[in-house]
Amino acid sequence: MTATADLSTATVGQLLIPVSNVEQAIAYYRDTLGLPFLFAAPPQMAFFMAGNVRLLIGVREDGAQHLRGSAVYFKVSDIQATYETLKARGAAMKDPPHVAHKAPNYTLWLCAFEDPDGNTLVLMSEVPVA
Repeated sequence: MTATADLSTATVGQLLIPVSNVEQAIAYYRDTLGLPFLFAAPPQMAFFMAGNVRLLIGVREDGAQHLRGSAVYFKVSDIQATYETLKARGAAMKDPPHVAHKAPNYTLWLCAFEDPDGNTLVLMSEVPVA
């Protein structure tokens, strides 16, 4: 009998973020958010790294239905400093960092914002309890 092949040990290798203008998206994700730019595959795709996950920023093909995406959560060590930096660079912040959950050993902070195409992006930080 063979083992079941499923996703129990898989990791996320790449996420797609749908955009309407790849050049605008490159500038936003590289310059505003500061993500490392890997390469572009004109005219529809660009690739960035976020930790160990590659982000594909892609323009939908003509006539393709708009994809409803998931929120992308960026784990950061200093959420307040990151919030201030992104806000100063023009990121459309929805709210300031706030406590979303208190666990026995850490407090989870979140802060949502949107890219120019309205995709939801979120800063998250797990702050150890002193």
